Amino acid sequence: MTENPEEQSLTLVDLAQRLDTQNMVGFVRHFVADLRAGFSAVNASRFPWLDELKNAPWSGVLCLGMGGSAAGGDFLSTLSSHGGGCPIIVHRDYTLPAWFDGTWLVLATSYSGNTEETVDATQEALAKGATAIVIASGGELAGLPELHQRCYLVPVAGGQPPRTAFGHLFSRQVACLEALRLLPPSDAASRSAMLDRLEANSAHFDVLEHPEGDIAMLAAGLVGRPLAVIGPTELLPAINRFKNQMNENAARFVRMGVLPEMNHNESVAWGGIGPDGDEAAAEQALLLLTWPGMHPRVSQRLDWMVAHATTEHAWNLAGEGTSLMENLLYHCLVMDWLSMTLALLHGKDPAAIAPINALKAHLQSIQ
Repeated sequence: MTENPEEQSLTLVDLAQRLDTQNMVGFVRHFVADLRAGFSAVNASRFPWLDELKNAPWSGVLCLGMGGSAAGGDFLSTLSSHGGGCPIIVHRDYTLPAWFDGTWLVLATSYSGNTEETVDATQEALAKGATAIVIASGGELAGLPELHQRCYLVPVAGGQPPRTAFGHLFSRQVACLEALRLLPPSDAASRSAMLDRLEANSAHFDVLEHPEGDIAMLAAGLVGRPLAVIGPTELLPAINRFKNQMNENAARFVRMGVLPEMNHNESVAWGGIGPDGDEAAAEQALLLLTWPGMHPRVSQRLDWMVAHATTEHAWNLAGEGTSLMENLLYHCLVMDWLSMTLALLHGKDPAAIAPINALKAHLQSIQ
C-alpha cells in the first residue's frame, strides 16, 4: 500500500520503526494523558489571578494563535456557542480586528512561544490596555508577563511537535475558561469518566496494536483517493483539525464541507454535474463526521446527500460520548490515528514538515 514498492510487504509496525523518527505514534498514544494532566494543572490555588479576573465583565474572549496552537480556540468557540457564557472568537493574524478593545480577554496560545503572528497580536493587545492569558512552553510569548502587569502565564511542557501538543494546550485553555466561569465547569467525576472512555477508545484505535482494526482498514481504503470530510457546524473544529493533521502528518490535501451550508452550493458538485462529470465525484473518498446531538434537519440533509452523491467510497465516522466536548475529542483521536497511519502507508515520516521549515527559514532571512 505504500508508494515505495520495496515497502509494500512491510507491516505497520515495520513502517513505524523505519519512518517514525520522532515517535509521533507515542505522542498520539499519550494524547489523553496530556488532557488529564492539563485539566488538573490549572486552578485558583496555583494561579490566584484567576480569582481576580473571574468577576470582570468581559465582552468576550479573543483567542490568538496559529496552526495547531490555534485549534483549541476553535473548539472553545464551538463549546461556548453550544453552552457557554460569552462569545469566543479565534483570530489568526499579526494584527487585531478593528473592533477590539480592552473589554475583551485575550487568550494567546503558542506552543513554542515564538509564533510571530501571535506574539505581534498579543503585544498590540497589551499596548491597548487589554488583559492577556498566555499559554506557552517558553519563547518570547512566555516572557511577556514579566513586561506587562495584566499578562499572565500558564506554562506547558515543551519538547514535541506543536501539532502533537493539542492535549496539553486545549485542556489548559478549557480549565482557564471554566475557572473564569466563561465555560460551564465539569465535575471531577464526569471529567474523569470521559477521559477513561477516551483512553479506551485510543487503545482500540492503536494501529500498531491492532493492525487489522477499523482505523487501519479505513486508511487502506483512502490510499490514492482524494479526501473530503463533511460534518455539521458544531463539528467544524474537528473537521478543520482533521484537514490540518492530514496536511502535516500525511501530506494529503483534504476538501472540507460543513452542513447545512454546503447543501446550498457544494452538493451540486457531489452530484457529478460539471466539466469533469461523474468521474471526478465518484473518485472522492467521503468521510462523514457525525455525533448524536446533530440537529434533526441536518441529519436528514446528510442522509439525502449520501443517497444522491455519486461516490461509492463513503464512511460515517460516528462520534461517541455524553457531551459535545467528548465527541469532538473522540474525533480528534480518530483523525490523529488515521493521519498517522496514512503517513506510514505513503512511506512518509509523519513528523517531516520540510516546506514549513523552509518557509520559516526564508522569513527569518528577510527580517
